[in-house]
Amino acid sequence: MITLTVNGKNYQVDASPDMPLLWAIRDMVGLTGTKFGCGMAQCGACTVHMDGTPVRSCSIPVSVAAGKKITTIEGISDKYAKAIQDAWVELQVPQCGYCQSGQIMSATALLKSKPKPTDADIDAFMQGNLCRCGTYQRIRSAIHRAAELVK
Repeated sequence: MITLTVNGKNYQVDASPDMPLLWAIRDMVGLTGTKFGCGMAQCGACTVHMDGTPVRSCSIPVSVAAGKKITTIEGISDKYAKAIQDAWVELQVPQCGYCQSGQIMSATALLKSKPKPTDADIDAFMQGNLCRCGTYQRIRSAIHRAAELVK
């Protein structure tokens, strides 16, 4: 048994130590907001925060995540997350929406580290989050808007 701390709650999971964190979160913990995209840590759909840092949960073994604080899209709730979520709605960022939980997780981490990001900051930080619908301009605009909304 491996203990995972997800969104402030401990879960005992009966998993192989090399099982990707993504599958433990989705199939064992029951939180399905974190999405499977590529399985190779290249698209960002599976982004979660581990001890406050955005990581690709499809490539992190549960044995590495044990003892760390994991936050999923269901668990983000600070002022940065609220501002990002409000800006996402205001500017109607999602099209299909599949990548959005990963986008929001990354954007929240960006805003925490750079409260007033430039276009270059956003492009560099968000480059690992792919959107097949191509909503990159709306994502960038929403991050700028969220920076204005943070209180």
